[in-house]
Amino acid sequence: MGIIRLCQLPIGYWRHGWSKVQPDTKHPKSNRSAQEEFKKKLPDLVAAACVKNQDNLRIRLMFQDEVRFGRMSDPRACWAPSLHRPVVSLALVREFKYEHAAVSSCDGDIDHITREKINTENMSCFLKQVSKAHPDEFHVTIVNGASSHKGKELRIPKNMALVFLPPNSSELNTAEQPGNKLRRNYFANRVFDSLDAAIGQAERGLIAMVKNKEAVRNLTNWPWISAVLITQ
Repeated sequence: MGIIRLCQLPIGYWRHGWSKVQPDTKHPKSNRSAQEEFKKKLPDLVAAACVKNQDNLRIRLMFQDEVRFGRMSDPRACWAPSLHRPVVSLALVREFKYEHAAVSSCDGDIDHITREKINTENMSCFLKQVSKAHPDEFHVTIVNGASSHKGKELRIPKNMALVFLPPNSSELNTAEQPGNKLRRNYFANRVFDSLDAAIGQAERGLIAMVKNKEAVRNLTNWPWISAVLITQ
């Protein structure tokens, strides 16, 4: 069914099992077959990464991503009385910072740090922070192919190994889900007077998510990921 026909469904569409949901997105150059192959091979990729685990530490599978937050407003649909169309302020201020975050789908843990830029130095600092937060575990961290994740100067801790997603496969990165939820729940239809206020809002949202591990686990522990955790 095309998009136009979907939008023209009658009011009673829910009676037929339909529901209104936010569509998932994908990169226009994503390769579906490569993504499915990655899912199948992930247990082997994790096993290969664990060769570095010389101390036989407990395995922690994590997904990592960077999320940009700032003063650009994010107008979205919201609840309103019948026949009333809300009006929200619009901000076009290009001021941003980045939240580096890593999500453990198994237990719902989120590690995060705020930085001015995305670069190899900041990625190294974040990996070091994650390593120190869980010193008795070996971290197999799934990342995308950004240059900051592959730089020669990147410092990967002893108790960590990186596994790379296929190109243009952000939809496989479960670490994007908390960021999407933050935008919906903490940034939609809001305007901030300063960049510090916007980042403070992001950090409040992240702290709330960190405290609710079960919700994070339900959000990020997709079947093909949980299957990997079972085999380890």
